[in-house]
Amino acid sequence: MILPDDQLKAILEKTGSVPHELLETISASVGGEQGTLSKQLIAKHVLTEEQLGKILAETVGVPFVSLSKLTIAPDVFGLVPPRLMLKNKIVAYERAGGVLKVAMSDPRNKSMVDMIAKKSGLKVEISYATEADIASLVNLNKKALQITIDELLKNEIAKAASTSGDSLPIAKIIDTLINTAYEDRVSDVHIEPTESESLIRFRIDGVLQDVLLMPKAIHDRLITRIKVLSNLRTDEHMSAQDGKMRIAVPEEQLDIRVSILPVTGGEKVVLRLLSSKSREYSLVSLGMAPEDLVKIERAYSQTYGMILSTGPTGSGKTTSIYAILKVLNTREKNITTIEDPVEYWIKGANQVQVNVKTNLTFADGLRSILRQDPNIIFVGEIRDNETAGIAVNAALTGHLVLSTLHTNDAATAIPRLSDMGVEPFLVASTVRVIIAQRLLRKICDGCKTSREFTMEELLKHFSKEIIAKFFPDGDSITTYHGAGCKLCHNTGYKGRLGAFEVLEVSSEIRKLIAAKSDAEIINNQAIKEGMRSMLEDAMVKVQKGQTTIEEVIRVTKTETI
Repeated sequence: MILPDDQLKAILEKTGSVPHELLETISASVGGEQGTLSKQLIAKHVLTEEQLGKILAETVGVPFVSLSKLTIAPDVFGLVPPRLMLKNKIVAYERAGGVLKVAMSDPRNKSMVDMIAKKSGLKVEISYATEADIASLVNLNKKALQITIDELLKNEIAKAASTSGDSLPIAKIIDTLINTAYEDRVSDVHIEPTESESLIRFRIDGVLQDVLLMPKAIHDRLITRIKVLSNLRTDEHMSAQDGKMRIAVPEEQLDIRVSILPVTGGEKVVLRLLSSKSREYSLVSLGMAPEDLVKIERAYSQTYGMILSTGPTGSGKTTSIYAILKVLNTREKNITTIEDPVEYWIKGANQVQVNVKTNLTFADGLRSILRQDPNIIFVGEIRDNETAGIAVNAALTGHLVLSTLHTNDAATAIPRLSDMGVEPFLVASTVRVIIAQRLLRKICDGCKTSREFTMEELLKHFSKEIIAKFFPDGDSITTYHGAGCKLCHNTGYKGRLGAFEVLEVSSEIRKLIAAKSDAEIINNQAIKEGMRSMLEDAMVKVQKGQTTIEEVIRVTKTETI
């Protein structure tokens, strides 16, 4: 919202738009998890989005426009690039003579107005529109863009099906697939042979979705093309092969990890897109609470010790470690990593790829790294006793060591290290903080709407204690979900955020570790000291309208959190 709560409250008082007593009651309830005053006024149906928009527009001295009631010409809409629309919440909606009318959620952004005026060569007139109205309009026009991409794919496939020999436009099909996947922030592209067709599936926000069926005749040629780009053997069809390729996309040179596996019916390919977009995340943008951030900052501010990130495959452990390394990466420090595989290049860091064929394992590589005068070491994963022992000793002898483990929660990482042969007193001396996490899908802003749950429904999935803590009042609660739109592939979700559990090793917990206490006792002590469990962190995000009850149920049903 363009005005802070205190200013908005003063304006509403002055205009008498909201009765004084009601405004005071709502003002007292906002802050923290309850959102802003404007959101509460709309959620409690005191004012509509349009009514509030008109008040704000009058305050800043610009006209108000309801974009949902307009028909916008495509050539006018296209005058503002899509990325600027989404990032800056700005839409061009009318052109008359030499004047271009644009709607903005923040009309005070003069630099953006000047940029559009310069780009279009037109005089720009500003109006105010709500963020939700702009997001909805961008979503509707994104549908048209998606249809265009789908038609392009269909045309290329039709050409391929009716063409013989080497003139098949396979290269263009591959490029179009990868560009489409990149634009939709897909993490993995699956190309699978079925009995009669070739199936393309995209993993978006951790969930696989069928996106395209192609003629089976094209499948082998697609695989061959990918092998050529990845420098893999094109005459090998019965063995698994792994490789890497680089494709130019509009914003970057995209690195892609390639895995080919012989399956019934042919060869299956999985392309892992290693976009620099994934490196833009910080712990804040991943949804970590301020109190947890403070714990992690205390840990990485030390010159030695160990920071562990735990969770199952695909839970975002490595992304969290990269976010910490990004903060630590300065010219005064020597950062060396050993990974399998090296997924993202960190400028200024020395990254080592595990290679079993040359006996470069995590343990052997870690030994060599210790002779390279490192300040900070990132071990991609602690998989065995030898690696665990070397990593702990490195943390004990003046190095800051970051690594990942496969455990269900933070406290379980302690006995896991002990199981690997590390003495409890060494664990107690070295481990500073343990981050356990899962990934929750975020509600799509383009189709976000409210939804009610009864207490009876909630009790089927959550304990009475959890419900009482987060939803104490009434027989039902109002949450949010995505209705489904083209922008989110009709899933209701777009993007992901973390549900975190951050265990800081205090002096009391150190004593428990040294005494070989089990994980439950350590976990209870951490909660007593203020640790928030992953389930509680997820429920906080439901309260904030960032994710859904269904998504928390999905994660808690498949993972123990």
